[in-house]
Amino acid sequence: MSQHPAPPTPTLLLLNLPPSILCSIDLLTFTTSPTFLGIKNLPAGYHFVFTSHSQSLSLRDGFWFYIPPSTPCPTLYRKWNSEHEHLTDCSEAEGRAAVNERGGAQLVYEKFLTPYRQSAGTTSQDGEAADSSKEGAWEHLTKHITSKLLDRFTRAPAALPGSTAGQAPITTLVHNSNGSSSSQGPAAAWTISSASSGLQDRDEIPGLSTQEARSVIGEEQELGMLGIDLKKTWRDGAVGRERTEQARDRSWLLASICHSQNPDSTSGADGWEEVVLGQMEICFLMILTLANYSCLEEWKRILALVMTCENAVGERPAFFAAFLRLLKRQLERVDDVEGGLFEMSEDGGGTFLKRLLQGFKRILDRYDEREGVDEVKEEFAEVEKWVREQFGWELGDEFVRSGMLELEDGEMVEMESGEMEGEDESGEYAPVVVEL
Repeated sequence: MSQHPAPPTPTLLLLNLPPSILCSIDLLTFTTSPTFLGIKNLPAGYHFVFTSHSQSLSLRDGFWFYIPPSTPCPTLYRKWNSEHEHLTDCSEAEGRAAVNERGGAQLVYEKFLTPYRQSAGTTSQDGEAADSSKEGAWEHLTKHITSKLLDRFTRAPAALPGSTAGQAPITTLVHNSNGSSSSQGPAAAWTISSASSGLQDRDEIPGLSTQEARSVIGEEQELGMLGIDLKKTWRDGAVGRERTEQARDRSWLLASICHSQNPDSTSGADGWEEVVLGQMEICFLMILTLANYSCLEEWKRILALVMTCENAVGERPAFFAAFLRLLKRQLERVDDVEGGLFEMSEDGGGTFLKRLLQGFKRILDRYDEREGVDEVKEEFAEVEKWVREQFGWELGDEFVRSGMLELEDGEMVEMESGEMEGEDESGEYAPVVVEL
């Protein structure tokens, strides 16, 4: 037991960080200063920290950690590893020694720790903030994330201590109400980097075995993806009408994935939200902070799966309403992604999302007012309004297919657009009867 004055709020100490490296806590990114030692006033919940030796899109290493919503207040320690240029676990003794070198816990808390915040505000000792955000945004973007989900996503074993591919220990000192402090032992810190990848997103190098490829490109951390295969959306053994319906309506695949990932959940939508929306939240935040390519691909697969389901909308409207609320919150932050999440023009990557939204609108239009999907329609209307205002997208099916166009010299010519032939199943996309 120690009688050193205890920090009055949850605190993360980041020891031996070199100055002028890129550091991030949740949605706020900043450049460190020589006096920066960590972050205080951490709110309860899940948080994500990453560091990078440069401000470019170089390799970024980060970790998730959890602050419980109860007292006493914990202090968590991490230290900079100069050889590998990322944060690693720090023993309690090392942490105490570093704090004592700076004049003790009280002085460190008052002079060397920056308060937790999610807006840039004014410049303080932690350097100029490179990102600003609305208060409370992080809480809404991590609503469905759980320790179980982070264990699966980072492929972390259940047991600690000991550093592993996905879960590393993080030394935690608990400060009691009487002013004393005691070591709680290592808590979980779920690690991930911008190079981490799901198995289905790894590039295969022709002529090299998996072992040989790893020796060339290095050992990448494997992420726990949901295993969404949009090329096969029907059950094994399905034939005829059943196979056709499950290819057109992916509700069976969505239910199958949710059950396989969370077989002990009830039949309610809560299990679906934990599996799908939690994964969607982690992937989006890893795109936002680490620019992780594999997480971007998984995020797109989740959108393509959920927004091509029809029967499931009527069976689980609460889940789809929650999905649309989350999608809107995420789309509101697409400009925060370095390089852009998509080029949100109709000629760029935004076409992927626009077509999904158009298809989902047609699915909802096939439900009438008696079928209990009013909440889903209301949430979709909010998304539709937002993309119309931000990107100028019209998601309805009423478009001008042909008309007269006046050229610069005044000549009038008749024009016809074939852009909607795929949606209308006309032109080269028209169905063809083939005799076998």
